Amino acid sequence: MMHRSVLRGQPQGHLASNERLEYLGDAVVNLVVADYLFRTLPEQPEGVLTRLRARLVRKEALAMFAHKIGLPPFVKISEHLEKAGGRQNTGVLADALEALIGAIYLDQGYETARRVILNLIQRYIDLDILLQKRENYKSLLLEEVQARKWAQPEYIMIAEQGPDHRKMFTMEVRLQGEPYGRGTASNKKSAEQLAAQEALQRLKSEPPISKTSD
Repeated sequence: MMHRSVLRGQPQGHLASNERLEYLGDAVVNLVVADYLFRTLPEQPEGVLTRLRARLVRKEALAMFAHKIGLPPFVKISEHLEKAGGRQNTGVLADALEALIGAIYLDQGYETARRVILNLIQRYIDLDILLQKRENYKSLLLEEVQARKWAQPEYIMIAEQGPDHRKMFTMEVRLQGEPYGRGTASNKKSAEQLAAQEALQRLKSEPPISKTSD
């Protein structure tokens, strides 16, 4: 459970931290969750399964699992990161949980790692509630741009059409001053959600972000 902040400046620090195990654990978690949803929800289309998987493997969910099993005290972080509240940091805890899953996979094999992951999901997640919950694309887009260390998304109304009782609004979201997505709906909030969804799809097609130091 050695966070990379402890080893900053050391030539081989990246080999001693939990980053390599985190990489492996991430792959195992994604496979287990995808397989679980595929078998548990045979009537659901690919789009719904993809959305649910994203919710189950996102950092917030993994950090919640880390808290539930009492992982935070066992994560080794630098003094600086400790003072900055790093032991409660969502990214740090999510990475630590993935590293733990990677270690379990190496030591005990796939079936044991699978049982551990499914136990967490089945104990702390209600799939029925998750299915009914609408995706907040604006929040997801904000998380993504913050991870990229970009400025906050800017939403601009570029068109308003129709009579007062049947108005249609077209909103555009701009990232770093560039238009990234548009959405049209009967109210501005819904149009912003559609614009954010389009922006997220565009971001997914761009090169992945690199990890920050802390």
